[in-house]
Formats: sequence, C-alpha cells, structure tokens
Amino acid sequence: MGGKVEINTKNKLNIEPEQKKEVVLSPGRIVWNRLKRNKLAMTGLVIIVILVVAAAVYPIVSPYDVYKIDLTKTELPPSWAHPLGTDDVGRDVLTRLMYAGRISLLVGVVAVSIEVIIGSIVGVVSGYFGGIVDSIMMRIVDVIMCFPFLCILIMLSAVMSDLHVNPNYRIFIVMFIIGIIGWTGLSRIVRGQMLSLREQEFMQAAEALGLSDRRKMFRHLLPNALASIIVYATLGIGGAILSESALSFLGLGVTPPIPSWGQMAQKCRDMYVLQFEPWLWVPPGLCIFLAVMSINLLGDGLRDAIDPKLKR
Repeated sequence: MGGKVEINTKNKLNIEPEQKKEVVLSPGRIVWNRLKRNKLAMTGLVIIVILVVAAAVYPIVSPYDVYKIDLTKTELPPSWAHPLGTDDVGRDVLTRLMYAGRISLLVGVVAVSIEVIIGSIVGVVSGYFGGIVDSIMMRIVDVIMCFPFLCILIMLSAVMSDLHVNPNYRIFIVMFIIGIIGWTGLSRIVRGQMLSLREQEFMQAAEALGLSDRRKMFRHLLPNALASIIVYATLGIGGAILSESALSFLGLGVTPPIPSWGQMAQKCRDMYVLQFEPWLWVPPGLCIFLAVMSINLLGDGLRDAIDPKLKR
C-alpha cells in the first residue's frame, strides 16, 4: 500500500503528422512546367507575344494611316515623328510594319490550319485502314512531295496574277495555296502513329464494343497523336511565314497597297534604297527573322516538353 507509484513520462501520444496530399497535375500543366524550364522556348514565346500584341494594337493607336499617301514627306529618315522613317510615298514605315505583321502572322496560322486538317485526315485514314487504301494515299503523297514546293507556289501565284485577282482576296488565295501543298509531311507523321496505336489494347476494347470506324479514328486514335500535331503546327507556322514572304518579295504574293513583311522587304531590290535607305528593308527583314526564329524555338521546346525522350 505504501509503495511508490511511478509515472512513466516517456510514453507520450504518438501523433502522426498529417500526410501531405498528393497533387495530381493535368497533362497540360505538366507540359507547361517543363516548358517553363526551357529558357530558349520561353524567350521565343515572349517574342511571339510582343509581335502579336504590337501587330494588333499599334496600327490602332498610331496617328498615321496605313494607306494614306503624303508626297510632302517621302523617304524621310527615322525621327521622333516617324521612328522608322517614311517610304517612297510618305507613309509611316512603323505603322505599316506593324500592320504587315497581321497579314504575315495570319497567313502562317491559316495556312497551317489547312495543313493540319488535310494532313490529319489523310494520315489517320491511311494508317487505320492500311492495305490498298494506305498504298493509294501514300503514293499520292509521294507524287506531291516530288515537286519542288517553292516552284509550285510560284507557278500557281503567277497564274493567279494573270487572272487579275482582286488584291483584297489574293491574300486568302495565298493562304490556301500554301496550306493545300504543305500537308504531306504531317500526313506521314500521323500515319506512322496510327500504325502503332491501332494495335494497342484500348483499340481492341473499342473493337469489342462495336464502335464505328469513324468514332475509333477521330475520337480515340487521333487524340493520341495530338502532341505531334501541335509540335508540327507550331514549327509549320514559321515555314508558312517564310513562304508568304518569298512570294511577296518576288511580287507574286501580297500586292500593294496591302503591306506584308515580304512585300515591304522587296524595297531592297532598288540599289539606292539598299545602300542609303536601310529603314525601308531592314525592319521587315528583322521581323521575319524574329518571328520564324522564335516560333522554331517554341516548337523545339514544345517537342521536348511533350515527350522528354525526344530531348536532344
């Protein structure tokens, strides 16, 4: 009865720390996190955003009209009033340069959209059915790829010039021509992925459920090739801008008074302008370089972010 009662102070309640909740990121968030770590890709994205915003906003806030001619201010050098000088008919070069960005960037986006639609449909149909369908479609692709791309563009644009197409509609025809010729590369990429995807287990399940061919192709197979399509489209915009610039430089694309970067750069064909008036041809050439380079950097970054195994 008189014994001592020992209190065990060592036995304390073991309160387990609350387990951290595991955050599940969406595939898009994972790609964005990888892309943010790529400094070159982010630099390209920033340049693209700057060009797009400048092309959208500057012609609206500029005090000068894109098409208004002022023969009292022809070929003025850069100044506070005209940061990039004026052209041979007195129009502000900076205002026209930013407005030309709308045309050139729009050509790239629309032309690549046409390429993606045609190339994706041909690739998924060819890869899904295989056999004689695949052989016929791929032979058509081979025939189209045998012709020099730029030569076909020049020929079609020359025919369009002979038909005296309205300049306001000519830009849309240029978009269509670039898109209708440049889809072959994407069709091969999509076809190659379809050949491997159609043998996967999820396609066997779709077959067992009795889904239609159209549903299997465009609801199950094509979304699995979306990553490659996005990368191709991003890189293709730069190529479309270069194609339009080449045509406009040769006088077969966008025609005056509608400005585009290629059409403005053709001023350098005049030896006097080339030597003494660089403000007329250097800025559009620089814009073409920055746009294509930044799009290519972003496309490379997207490729590495979507599939890290492809990283060089």
